[in-house]
Amino acid sequence: MAPNTEAPGADQRLSVLKTYKLYVNGAFPRTESGRTDPLLDGDGNAIANVCRGSRKDFREAVAAARKAQTGWAQRSAYNRSQILYRAAEMLEGRRGQFESELQLLGASAADARVEVECSVDRLVYYAGWADKLQQVFGSVNPVASSHFNFSMLEPTGVVAAVCPDQPGLLGLISVVAPAIVCGNTVVALASESSPLSAVTFGEVLHSSDVPAGVVNLLTGRRAELQEHFASHMDVNALVLCDIDPAASKELEILSAENVKRTVLRKSVDWHHYDCESPYWILDTQEVKTTWHPVGT
Repeated sequence: MAPNTEAPGADQRLSVLKTYKLYVNGAFPRTESGRTDPLLDGDGNAIANVCRGSRKDFREAVAAARKAQTGWAQRSAYNRSQILYRAAEMLEGRRGQFESELQLLGASAADARVEVECSVDRLVYYAGWADKLQQVFGSVNPVASSHFNFSMLEPTGVVAAVCPDQPGLLGLISVVAPAIVCGNTVVALASESSPLSAVTFGEVLHSSDVPAGVVNLLTGRRAELQEHFASHMDVNALVLCDIDPAASKELEILSAENVKRTVLRKSVDWHHYDCESPYWILDTQEVKTTWHPVGT
């Protein structure tokens, strides 16, 4: 007699869902809290689990970003440009996967294609500014004394970013790329409702030439983490996207208490060319002015 190969209750089998981890210091750790949230598709079905990052995860990400910042800033501008361009190449090569993930979360095929294309183009755009920003925005200043006076741009340091909820991938790249291209490192909180493609983008960074710690991606709940983003004493700048006005005011006060620069992005059309601007890079740069005596 032939064996019965049909498992009992096969039609009620539970799927083994992938757990998407954080991306910190060039690795993919689970959250130290052990908590996860289910990720639902457009029909409300669970398709994956996403780590629910904690305050400790954020502190460890900031430590990794601080450790990586000096070395990243010391690289040549041309090298940073090459590295961002390589990330764009990797994203282009995996565009089919990213489009599929966006569609899983409810985007139409056309919208998913446009978002991935805009994401690639945005990386290329900011890569192109890496070795041009200093020439365009640096200056030699006229002074009424026997000195040379130079103004040059320097990275702010560690940037914490609360990324927009929609679009999940393009919003993340539009915030991260201008922050890192000229020497900052970033700890970014991905979209709460659509984190899948943002988390997968961590795999792109990992397999490209971006050094460990330059970009750190957390997933979790804004309400739990954004206060820590604003109050952490070793974060130099804070980028807040589409934050509730009441929460925004509170976060700005927390940032001011530790002299942190705060950048607000409100009601932004993330697909528009307005998001491609060297002034978005300047938002996380410092101007250093140097005096040098003439003749010495």
